Amino acid sequence: MRWGRGFEFLAVVLEVCSRKVVGWALGRTLQACLPIAALRRAIESRNPGPGVVHHSDRGSKYASNDYVECAEKAKMTMSMSLPGRPWENGYCESFMNTLKNEQIDCRAFSTLEKLETGIAEFINEYYNKEQLHSALA
Repeated sequence: MRWGRGFEFLAVVLEVCSRKVVGWALGRTLQACLPIAALRRAIESRNPGPGVVHHSDRGSKYASNDYVECAEKAKMTMSMSLPGRPWENGYCESFMNTLKNEQIDCRAFSTLEKLETGIAEFINEYYNKEQLHSALA
C-alpha cells in the first residue's frame, strides 16, 4: 500500500459471512510474520471453533511452516486458491480497494503511526460497522 511516506504492507483476515475484518497487521515487509500477526489477531478476536476454513491465496507466506502451524494450532482447515484463479480472493481485493479509495487516497498521513491509527479507525468505526455490503443485502 503506497502512502505519502513510502510503502507498507497490510495483511488482513476477513470473515466471509459478515465481510468483517477480524484480524489485520501493518508492516514494512510481507514476510510470514505479518500475516501471522493478522491471523493471531483474528484468532484472539473470534476464538474460532475446530474446523473453521481458512482460505488464502497461494502466496508463500500463507504456505510457510510458521503460518500453517499457527492455523493448525487453532484447529483451522487450510484452503488455498487454485493456480490462475485470482477471483477466489475477491472479498479481500474488494476490501483493499475500498480502503484505498475511501481512506488511504483521501487523507494525508504524516507518520506510520498515523497511518496505522487511520486504518484502525476505518476498519473498526466504518468498514465493520457501517459499510454496506451489497452481497449481504
